[in-house]
Amino acid sequence: MKKIAVFTGSGISAESGIQTFRDTVNGLWYNYKVEEVAHKSAWTKKNQSKVLEFYNERRRQLANVEPNQAHLDLAKLEQHFEVTIITQNVDDLHERAGSKNVIHLHGELTKVRSTYNPQFVYDWGYKPLHIGDKCIKGSQLRPDVVWFGEELDEELVALATEKIYEADYIIIVGTSLEVYPANKIPFYNNNDDVPIYIIDKEELKNLDDFIKAKNRIHLLKNTATIGVSSLVQELLIKK
Repeated sequence: MKKIAVFTGSGISAESGIQTFRDTVNGLWYNYKVEEVAHKSAWTKKNQSKVLEFYNERRRQLANVEPNQAHLDLAKLEQHFEVTIITQNVDDLHERAGSKNVIHLHGELTKVRSTYNPQFVYDWGYKPLHIGDKCIKGSQLRPDVVWFGEELDEELVALATEKIYEADYIIIVGTSLEVYPANKIPFYNNNDDVPIYIIDKEELKNLDDFIKAKNRIHLLKNTATIGVSSLVQELLIKK
């Protein structure tokens, strides 16, 4: 069975109604400064309530949206290919669509972890997290997401890199490819026979950074739902 590695960003979830980091008007992020809610320096006793309320809002939003057709089509590929989803998104829409193998590089919104020991991770769902919610060791719980200024989990990066190396097809959906170091991962596969499909409705500004892979890149300038649907049909014919 051929292998597909899918690398997704906020653009795929935006079509479900998830407001993205780069929404400039009326988005969830519009009312907050990144450094006040999504940077490791923001997690101070004075500011913890603000951080928690921001992520509580994001959970409430997530609870009220559904996977879109792009999520569903990617999940259907598992009937014919060995598929791994590598996502920068912290939502659970891939899982809810039916995808079985999902690597969350930036954490998961529906989980929380201890500030004492990051290995103490708890399924939290969509309920709010408050000051006073503590782990078994008595330390405050925080969102299990990677904030700006924090390192990615090395084991997850290694696993994602392995899946990229093994892939027969690489699909990139809804990401600006601007967030380092995650943006480098889809291009670690140097096999000239492995095509890289990039689906995004915007022009990507930094494709020249990946010039070594340029002859393998197929740009599909479209929304995630339309682009993924079209590509899935093409791949099913090729299988």
